[in-house]
Amino acid sequence: MAERLTEIRRATPGDAASLAAFAALSFRDAFERDNTPEDMALYLATNYSPARQAAELVDGSIVTLVADAGDVLAGFAQLREGTAPECVTGPSPIELWRFYVARAWHGRGLAQGLMASSLEAAAKRGAGTIWLAVWERNERALAFYRKCGFEVVGDKEFILGTDRQTDRVMARSL
Repeated sequence: MAERLTEIRRATPGDAASLAAFAALSFRDAFERDNTPEDMALYLATNYSPARQAAELVDGSIVTLVADAGDVLAGFAQLREGTAPECVTGPSPIELWRFYVARAWHGRGLAQGLMASSLEAAAKRGAGTIWLAVWERNERALAFYRKCGFEVVGDKEFILGTDRQTDRVMARSL
């Protein structure tokens, strides 16, 4: 691991392979112990392949930010335009779709910097509200998002492999 963060920047198509590997590792690190290996494998194969990341990086409705630490990724965030759940009532909503920081960077200020960059990118796209969905059992993430000004506004279903789970929908104004 690099000792210091070099930058938070917009991802490019050349980041697809490293982003796919980092995203899969981060998701596995966060949720593997609470889910079956079969559901985890299915979800990761569907959502974090290099081809899927390459497609997302050129999708005009998705903004991907990466945090570089030397020549490795330390975190990433993805904003996604689209229809918000009915419980999100603020103007011009955008979703903070994915937000992950490598465990080695927890407690070092990276998450706050990545969140600030995400909020800035959302505002630049004309959003007035930012929302996200977080697993109801992910207390660490729920606490972090509350600290960042998000409030629980509802629930929505999340399918991990074949398992139906409940996410808390959180939102805040920009």
